[in-house]
Amino acid sequence: MAVTERERKLLIGGEWVETGEWQEIRSPYSGDVVGRVARAGADEARRALDAAERAMAEPLPTHRRAEILDRTAELLAERHDEVARTISGEAGKPMKAARVEAQRAVSTFTIAAAAARTLAGDVIPMDASQAGEGKLAFTLRRPIGIVGAISPFNFPLNLVAHKIAPALAAGCAVVLKPAGQTPLSALLLAELEQEAGLPDGWLNVLVGPAAEIGDVLVADERVAMITFTGSGDVGWGLRERAARKKVSLELGNATPVLVEADADVEVAATKLAANAFSFAGQSCISVQRIYVRREIYDDFVARFVPKVEALRVGDPADEETDVGPVIDEGAKERIAAWIAEAKEQGATELAGGEANGHLRPTVLADVTPEMKVSCEEVFGPVCTVSPYGSLEEGIDLANSTRYGLQAGIFTGSVDSALAAAQGLDFGGVTVNEAPTFRADQMPYGGVKASGNTREGPPYTVREMTEERLVVLASGT
Repeated sequence: MAVTERERKLLIGGEWVETGEWQEIRSPYSGDVVGRVARAGADEARRALDAAERAMAEPLPTHRRAEILDRTAELLAERHDEVARTISGEAGKPMKAARVEAQRAVSTFTIAAAAARTLAGDVIPMDASQAGEGKLAFTLRRPIGIVGAISPFNFPLNLVAHKIAPALAAGCAVVLKPAGQTPLSALLLAELEQEAGLPDGWLNVLVGPAAEIGDVLVADERVAMITFTGSGDVGWGLRERAARKKVSLELGNATPVLVEADADVEVAATKLAANAFSFAGQSCISVQRIYVRREIYDDFVARFVPKVEALRVGDPADEETDVGPVIDEGAKERIAAWIAEAKEQGATELAGGEANGHLRPTVLADVTPEMKVSCEEVFGPVCTVSPYGSLEEGIDLANSTRYGLQAGIFTGSVDSALAAAQGLDFGGVTVNEAPTFRADQMPYGGVKASGNTREGPPYTVREMTEERLVVLASGT
């Protein structure tokens, strides 16, 4: 695996800053050092907030924000290969998937530019009541203030883009803390933002201990909103600690999909084999639980397992690799322990094992709802397959965890599709598509333990603004 080591400083107030301390970034596949990044702490976080405050004192007009976002999209497209290789090197993401992520980030910025240009309030029908006669009223959308953004390792570019781009579209300065395992993509994006003409202080990027930086973002009253993607326990804990701030959470899932008897079994098996193991299952909406109508269960498994076993596991820098490593040894050990525990409790392994020290895609049958691989988020290359009787039973099984991000159903019946759309207690339901599907303009987010927001620039921009009512009396 050819890796170029790089050194990155922090971006604070438009300057690239060293702190005297560095942290190494290692390839999840080879363990090689792929870069080192200056390490920030509480002092740098306060400096970043000072810079963001100065930036917002001189607001950027909408057309200028949109131009910067469009130019950033252009630069991402021009440097697509470099961006994809950065993602692959630090995250261990296969180049196939890294290229898709890089292209999606282009779309995210393009959509955010359009959202900036179309952001508007509403006209209020004042004469709908006697008190409103003779008055005109409308609302304005105003930036909420400084946004503290915390992003995870699994999409080190596009999930950063989903925080930065809408914030800038809304007119909010950002203090970003990317995941410590994968900060290089975020820092490269910050470099491109500068090249696109973003003035100093509008984007500040800090890499360092989550507790130190997060404590400052929570405690400082200048931070109006925290946007967080990651662990549920951490996210809900942030929300409790930052009770007076707006806290938007996009959290985990134990993603279910139903395969009805009238489904195209070959299509379902093909799509689910790919989407259960893309980026080694390290996605909030990676397919984890597959429920199949009992009368077609054996047929589905006979088609599905060979497709899983055909996935190529190996070096993420190889253009032919389908499945790379999980992010680190700790994650691997946890996932392996969950698989072993499920097998001890009666689960049957239909596919799995290791290849060159890395986990192969694992398929488990004969699981129960109480097993961790069923009721918790594995966040690894593991999925379960189980039969069910009626559609109602399948929906109940899908709803049987505390999560509710996305779910799916494969069926040839409109009635079954609509029943699932109504009955599945999730933020999104896909029909004849793996629930791993996400287009960046759509409202994406969950219910229950999976979060409290909807991402996608047109929706996030509104979350990052506040409504101001203006009332004009006649004669004004």
